[in-house]
Amino acid sequence: MAGGGRTPDGDLPVPGMGIVRPDGSSSPIPEATLARLPVYMRGLVEVADEGITTVSSRQLADLAGVNAAKVRKDLSHLGAHGKRGVGYDVDRLLAEIGGALGGSVKPVVIVGAGNLGRALCRYDGFMAGGFPVVAIVDSDRSLEGRKISGVSVIHVDRMDEVVAATGCRLGIVATPAHAAQEAVDRLVAAGLRSILNFAPVVVSVPPEVQLRKVDLATELQILGYYEHVRTSSEASEQAAG
Repeated sequence: MAGGGRTPDGDLPVPGMGIVRPDGSSSPIPEATLARLPVYMRGLVEVADEGITTVSSRQLADLAGVNAAKVRKDLSHLGAHGKRGVGYDVDRLLAEIGGALGGSVKPVVIVGAGNLGRALCRYDGFMAGGFPVVAIVDSDRSLEGRKISGVSVIHVDRMDEVVAATGCRLGIVATPAHAAQEAVDRLVAAGLRSILNFAPVVVSVPPEVQLRKVDLATELQILGYYEHVRTSSEASEQAAG
C-alpha cells in the first residue's frame, strides 16, 4: 500500500484515513489497527445486546482475541481512553469506532453473478455491518432481471446508471480471473474509489483507488503449509520416540 511511511509502532498508516482532532489536525490510523476495529465493534455489539454498559480492555481483548495492551493502544488512535477501574462506555466506544470507520450506511455493488457473487449477495453480514448490497451486475444478458436475495441482476453495461441511482461507493469483484481487470476498470470509470477483489488475479488501479484483495485459495495454501509443518513435526517426534 502506497504512501505515508510508517507509524511509530511500525504499522503502515492508511492513506487518507485519520482521526480529526478538535484543533483540526489529524493522525493516520495504522492499517493493523484499522483491521482490528471492526472486530472490536462486533464484540461491543455483542455486549451491548446483553445490556452491558461498560467494558474493560481485558474483556474487549478476550472478545477480539488480542491482548489488553493492544486494545488500549488501538483505541488510543481514536482518542478513546477508558476510566481506570471502570473501563470504556460501550455506547460511546461504538460511536467512536463507527465514526472512525465512516459511520453511515455504504451501499455496495457486486460485479459477477456466478457462484461466488451470488453467495456474497446472500451474506447477511454485509447488511449487519452497514454495507447493503443494492446491485449485482454481470455481463451475461440471460441473467438480467433475475433476483438474488431480493437484489436484481443488471447488465454490466448499465454500471454507470446503477452507481448513480444507488449512490454506491464500494464495489466487490467476484468474477473469474480473466474478467477481473475489466470489472475493476468499469467500477473505477463509474466513480468508485474503494474496491474489494475476490478474483484470483492481480489487478491494477489508479493511485487514488483503495484496493483490497481476498484470495481464498492462497489462504488455504498457507494453512496447508502450516498443516504440513505440524504433521511433519509429529512424524519426526514419533520416529524419535
